Amino acid sequence: MSHQNAIIGKWLIPVLLAVMGFAIIGSSRLLASDKDADIRDTILRQIEAFANNDQEQAWSFASEGIKRRFGSSQVFIDMVREAYPAVHSATAIEFTERVPHGAFEIQAVRLQGPEGKRWDAYYRMVLTEGVWKVAGVRLQPAEVGI
Repeated sequence: MSHQNAIIGKWLIPVLLAVMGFAIIGSSRLLASDKDADIRDTILRQIEAFANNDQEQAWSFASEGIKRRFGSSQVFIDMVREAYPAVHSATAIEFTERVPHGAFEIQAVRLQGPEGKRWDAYYRMVLTEGVWKVAGVRLQPAEVGI
């Protein structure tokens, strides 16, 4: 029986290591998926707050840097309404890619503005005390496909 135990031991350890490796890879993918979901949720909730004219709720998703720069929710909302109508009054939203940048993440979002024009929005997202916040948005006209 000791010969049989030696044979079982030869393949059992590599199998256990493989299973543990898949578990680690799976859990890191799950964490990445959670990050994706959390970032997308923050962006969607802020856009929803804009749509509902809930300036305090929209302000709550802004980073501390944005809050320092604009000083109040009213100034912030007025700026977004004027400079970013596709963000303030989006009629369609499609998340494209997320690009990690160390201390922050960039989430690309395709938006359709109230006039029907499509825009690419690049959200700079920062993690503050375990919560994702919007630290800025760069908006440019989307390239028109074929």
